[in-house]
Amino acid sequence: AAPRGGGTLEPRHVPEPKLMTEARIIFAGTPDFALASLKALVESGRIPVAVLTQPDRPAGRGKKMTASPVKQYALENDIPVLQPVSLRGEQAVAQLEALRPDVLIVAAYGLILPQNVLDIPTEGCLNVHASALPRWRGAAPIQAAILAGDETTGISLMAMTAGLDCGPVFRIEEIAIGDDETAEELHDRLAALGGKILVDHLDDILSGVMTATEQDESLANYAPKIATSDARIDWSLPADELARRVRAYNPFPGCFCFVGGSSAGDPIRLKIWRATAVDGEGKPGAVLQCDREGVVVACGEGALRLDELQLAGKRRASAEAFVGQLDLSDQRLD
Repeated sequence: AAPRGGGTLEPRHVPEPKLMTEARIIFAGTPDFALASLKALVESGRIPVAVLTQPDRPAGRGKKMTASPVKQYALENDIPVLQPVSLRGEQAVAQLEALRPDVLIVAAYGLILPQNVLDIPTEGCLNVHASALPRWRGAAPIQAAILAGDETTGISLMAMTAGLDCGPVFRIEEIAIGDDETAEELHDRLAALGGKILVDHLDDILSGVMTATEQDESLANYAPKIATSDARIDWSLPADELARRVRAYNPFPGCFCFVGGSSAGDPIRLKIWRATAVDGEGKPGAVLQCDREGVVVACGEGALRLDELQLAGKRRASAEAFVGQLDLSDQRLD
């Protein structure tokens, strides 16, 4: 990982550092990305005085109410958990004030922190963000980096302000994005990196040794929240772009398209989990090849080889296995 931008060290007149073991930390996060940072804190002996996470949500086929990964880990480690629906209510603010935090550390929490909450910690609020800011701000920076064809991305440790991911940055560490890397694979690497640089640099941030640098607004881009409709394949697009979309939307929401119809006349939905841009020419959506060597579909430019597919109710399958489930020869995908 190559650090760049962000903080600078000022060795002169450095105050006595406030060690993380002495700091009163509140951690705010919800999904697995946040869990990596919470684990890093706990495993380094820095136990938050409380964890903020989103309320339990229905999940799975049975829609059973399920705690977030962060909540489950916090309860396993006897860390108090707060789950306000919003942070704008007086009760939630009073609960946070009563904890007397030195710092609030946020990683993929999912709720907006109003200014009166940002003002509670004596040393401010710190965000672990999955982009080399200001490249991608917003809800889906990992997917945005893959969609744009970025060669690198990274983790930013940022001082939080009322704006969206626009606060000054203490530290950025970059990593290369693999040519075939999916959002899930990149997410896992960035989550681990986020936890590492958090524990590596939090002491210097709290003590004032590391200072933050303002972002260049002219370089900022917004990565909006992903909708399922974003993942529907548009075969008129170039194959290179579609290959990036397949990677970016793996595992959520998973790229998909439709073909023909069943005996009842309904179209069959296909999910595409892995794909590669190849040479080929034809009407966009036309299946150029469907055999054990692969499933190849014409695009607006070039063709897309579908390497891993899934039918509804079936498991993911390699192209070689898939052709035994459904013959796409001479079909057109929509």
